[in-house]
Amino acid sequence: MAVKTQAETMVERYIDAEMAVLDGKAIQFGGRTLTMENLGQIREGRKEWERRVAAEAVRARGGNSGYSLAEMP
Repeated sequence: MAVKTQAETMVERYIDAEMAVLDGKAIQFGGRTLTMENLGQIREGRKEWERRVAAEAVRARGGNSGYSLAEMP
């Protein structure tokens, strides 16, 4: 089994937090108590870490991040 990266671990933590909040629970995350009113912040955090996982996958395949540098005359 492959070792998880920090980004993959964080995605899992954010998914767990999102599910707990959707179940009506208050959770501790990063020293803060999060509830349903924080669901948007939790989802934004998850999306950010998912982007990082995707970028790691591209780099692992030898690709680039999807950005190019163009020189204009």
